[in-house]
Amino acid sequence: MPSLKDLKVRINSVKSTQKITSAMKMVAAAKLRRAQEQAEAARPYAERMERMLGSLATAMAGREGAPPLLVGNGKSQIHLIVVMTSDRGLCGGFNSSIVRGARRMIRDLIGAGKAVKIITVGRKGRDQLKRDFGKLIVENFDDVGRQRLTYADADRIAHRVTSLYEAGEFDVCTIFYNKFKSAMTQILTAQQLIPFVGAGEAKAATTDLFYEYEPDEQEILSELLPRNLGVQVFRALLENAASEQGSRMTAMDSATRNAGDMINKLTINYNRSRQAYITKELIEIISGAEAL
Repeated sequence: MPSLKDLKVRINSVKSTQKITSAMKMVAAAKLRRAQEQAEAARPYAERMERMLGSLATAMAGREGAPPLLVGNGKSQIHLIVVMTSDRGLCGGFNSSIVRGARRMIRDLIGAGKAVKIITVGRKGRDQLKRDFGKLIVENFDDVGRQRLTYADADRIAHRVTSLYEAGEFDVCTIFYNKFKSAMTQILTAQQLIPFVGAGEAKAATTDLFYEYEPDEQEILSELLPRNLGVQVFRALLENAASEQGSRMTAMDSATRNAGDMINKLTINYNRSRQAYITKELIEIISGAEAL
């Protein structure tokens, strides 16, 4: 049975931890609001660009000389998986859910005889994946948006992906991230970036519409496809940032409440132990007095 001193030290320790988790919850809540606003503001632009490219892709369907970023290179043997996680922990299952989904796809591809390459964004994804797939990781991006997340961060990642594709290093690129829904809920998303896959949706949405483009579709696509890659990466980064703060706020709130429950239990145990010691001392005093 622990002594009164040990119980008191543990109570003070849990109280200190509770203060830290409570402070982290408030910080995450403050960051969440800004991150959520940025993620929601980026969605309409990214979705409209996808629709625009989908319409162009439908117009280009079947034509020769279509951009490789749109139609691919005709192969699907080498897959590039971009796994976006955070650089820090203490955010519940945020990182684990992303890595779990990426790991499942990687194993399925390897089982199907495909070659896989991995780019990780964030230390947590790299640390978890390198245990099983360390040899497949070709590059890692750390401290993305550490001070403030900007489009330049996404453009750097997109430029690296594009250069690898142009060098023939892979055939298909898929990005994994968490889409923000609420502080309690994040949706694991696997989005194929290369080749572009929005043509079918746009065709269904624009069946009765006709567009004329100036300049022609091919010239527009050659400019917009690389930009769309950067936009989609930027949206993924913003969604991830909001999801991370929401998950951290929820995790720290749970930790704070659990610390409160533990303090209550330890306090009850301390009071009972203290009462037992007092009772024991009184019995010893009474026994000594009767012996006299």
